[in-house]
Amino acid sequence: MLPLFSAVAALGVLLSVTLLAAIWRAFFPRLASVPGPFAARFTDLWYAYRIYRGGFDKDNRRLHQKYGPVVRYGVNRFSIADPLAANVIYGPGSKFTKSSWYKTWSAPSPHAWSLFSDQDAKRHASNRRQYQNTYSMSALVHYESYVDECADLFCQRLSEMMASDSWSRPVDMGHWLQCYAFDVIGMITYSKRIGFLDFGEDVGDVMRNLGDHLAYASVVGVYPWLHPLLSTVRNWLAGSRGKGRQFIVNFTQECMAAHQAKPKAEISIPEDDAKGEPQRETVDFLSKFVQKHSENPSAFTTYHVLSGCVSNMVAGSDTTSISLSAILYHVLRNPDVLNRLREEVDQHSPQDKASPHITFAKSQSMPYLQAVIKEALRMHPATGLPLERVVPEGGLTISGVFFPEGVIVGINSWVEHANKAIFGDDADTFNPDRWFREDKGRISAMNRHWMPVSVSQYLSSILGVPDYGLAMLI
Repeated sequence: MLPLFSAVAALGVLLSVTLLAAIWRAFFPRLASVPGPFAARFTDLWYAYRIYRGGFDKDNRRLHQKYGPVVRYGVNRFSIADPLAANVIYGPGSKFTKSSWYKTWSAPSPHAWSLFSDQDAKRHASNRRQYQNTYSMSALVHYESYVDECADLFCQRLSEMMASDSWSRPVDMGHWLQCYAFDVIGMITYSKRIGFLDFGEDVGDVMRNLGDHLAYASVVGVYPWLHPLLSTVRNWLAGSRGKGRQFIVNFTQECMAAHQAKPKAEISIPEDDAKGEPQRETVDFLSKFVQKHSENPSAFTTYHVLSGCVSNMVAGSDTTSISLSAILYHVLRNPDVLNRLREEVDQHSPQDKASPHITFAKSQSMPYLQAVIKEALRMHPATGLPLERVVPEGGLTISGVFFPEGVIVGINSWVEHANKAIFGDDADTFNPDRWFREDKGRISAMNRHWMPVSVSQYLSSILGVPDYGLAMLI
């Protein structure tokens, strides 16, 4: 009986110490005065449950409406709603690093990095430089023909539905926009559509597994120490193809293998012409990655090739489809906006039927289109959680509160975009005209605090290509 008694006593002591530590953290440290949900003082389960339930973007806004510019949403997690905070936390030269929440967005290995999840600031910066030329806007515009091909097929599918009896039934435009986004990803990455628009369905369960990955990583990221065990068990139970992110990785490897088996995979990157001007031949991402690897295999490894292609699948499709869905949703709900936008599009549409598409360059001279897109992404940014960062050594004062080093702080784009001091008293209303106000100072302030999450996402939503500034920023 003695060993059993000792074990029970030891367990009792452990639970008591844990409880006392939770009480101490909740009420006695310097940050105890920061308001927030009572349960969040003791456990991060409150935050994890809210993510699991969905709608934390709205929860986060309500917290600030109730408690003010600094609120607690976890034991060591604090959300900031202060116009001066964004530049401090995310701006150039910031020493804030990504929190442990990002660990679940890649494989549970210190060597399995991705641009989105990498907590190693030096490695992240080095890898970002490796990819930045491939993902620059000047490079992305060369893929317009691929985007046009998918857009034409998308329109064809809509016409077919309108001509059939299926048009009398509801059409899930979110699903079709994700089909479109995925096939654009396939075109620019492998010079071939994956087939979502061709069949109108989730080819190979890719969408389902991407959704599973996003849900899993968001919730388990609150307790990242569970990730090595849970991801191993999930993949084992799912079989040889894995589940969630591992499924996407395996699917990407299959696409890469099929691409490389074709003769066209052997093409090289076009060299500059005699005048030093770059050639305009469209070369898919994988071919560029393979070429870059062959030129410097030690710097741009085979893992760089795979990681770039996986990022296309994970980061590109979801943010693009969400952004396009938000734009369509708000335009259809506002008939006056729809009519005004339609007039501008008609005015700028090419008369030459052989080249009917409005180019990216042309779209820049369409101010109302730009304002509609910008306003839709303000109302519905692609991410709904605080972009967590860890306070650096020495601590820092933000919005009048001193945060010791190691504390997690973050800004939610939904909270920032609802700030009436920045976007006006009608910040909760979809109003593209706010971007045409005569007050240049107000316009400048709105631009500084518009974070959907990045300017490149704004550009990508127009062109229909993946947003890599998003991955680099958050």
